Amino acid sequence: MAEPEKTPRKRLAIVTTIWKYLSHAQHMGDRFLVGYPWNGRWHRPAMDVVSLYVDQRPEGDQSELRAREFGFRVFPTIAEALRAGSDKLAVDGVLVIGEHGDYPVNDKGQIQYPRYEFFEQIVKVFEAEGRSVPVFNDKHLSYSHEKAAKMVAASKRLGFPMLAGSSLPVSWRLPPVEVPLDAHIEEALMVGVGSSDPMDYHALEAMQCMLERRRNGETGVKALQLIQGPAVWQAGKDGRWSRRLLEAALARSTSRSGKSLVDGRTQDLAHSGELEELVKDPAAYLIEYRDGLRATLLMINGAVQDFTFACRLRGDEIFSTQFLLPVLPNVAYSTCLMNKVEEMIATGVAPYPVERTQMASSILDWCLESKNRGNIRLDTPALDIRYRAPKRSQFGGAEEMV
Repeated sequence: MAEPEKTPRKRLAIVTTIWKYLSHAQHMGDRFLVGYPWNGRWHRPAMDVVSLYVDQRPEGDQSELRAREFGFRVFPTIAEALRAGSDKLAVDGVLVIGEHGDYPVNDKGQIQYPRYEFFEQIVKVFEAEGRSVPVFNDKHLSYSHEKAAKMVAASKRLGFPMLAGSSLPVSWRLPPVEVPLDAHIEEALMVGVGSSDPMDYHALEAMQCMLERRRNGETGVKALQLIQGPAVWQAGKDGRWSRRLLEAALARSTSRSGKSLVDGRTQDLAHSGELEELVKDPAAYLIEYRDGLRATLLMINGAVQDFTFACRLRGDEIFSTQFLLPVLPNVAYSTCLMNKVEEMIATGVAPYPVERTQMASSILDWCLESKNRGNIRLDTPALDIRYRAPKRSQFGGAEEMV
């Protein structure tokens, strides 16, 4: 009896800004070179990195070392990387990892990583070949909502699956719970930490992965505003964001600061006034969705060191959880994201819509525009982004939920 034919291994091209220790390219690329822990075992994807384009080579560059060790080639252009030394498209998937490196900063404080420009060159190869393959884009689609929209439109026009975004939506949760599909969400609040542009983006996409599960799906954003400093606390007093939801979100934090670290007593950060003492430069991203939902991202550096979420469902039920991020240097949460990338390349189907990342990218761009214009409220007709969440939960450990 003839032995069954083995499925050919998929071939990958990586297009990145830099590849050095603890860069996103190292975190993600290494998952396909050496494997990653998954479901209690060491998992090795049936995929090979065959080509790499790296835009910059700072001190500590690992690109040539990795290429020699694992037998792939570093090419001088993106088009050559996609053709892997041949005269035609020679890969089954492309990973665009445009994070880290020395790039200009615009007047909104956004690092202008060339993700859109990388993507444009990839699309040109697809158009020339008359064939395309799945594409993954790490984090924002672009710092610009216009460029993000063009990227999504190109993927639809050429018909290739596209996945993008943050690790937070697919990381583990504490507790491991999910907003019910088609839930009536009355209001929502996300707590985030870190600097603007890189970390507020993560928090916005984590919140979006929850809100997209509401009844009738995502229908777009009507208006938004970014406020800072004492105006944040005043907005809470005025009812523009919910202290009750802040209390629920903070209750899920495992990294709270303040008096409880000194004398061991549990502190109510949401109502005691201690939060205002701990957080020197608060920011609130106030988002008005087209269907009437109001959501807030509070960036409160100094009070906590993790990302938590709470929302109020119809019937006055409070839902809350923490997006769990295991610590450096392993950055194990990136395995959850790379597992989704592997699934897309293997099946040819993105496990969740790229519009989620388009929405988060665009909200951030518009919020920074609000800040740039003196923290004013902005109408956002361009954020008429509509899509439905997948029925299956996508976060780490979701398959084990009862």
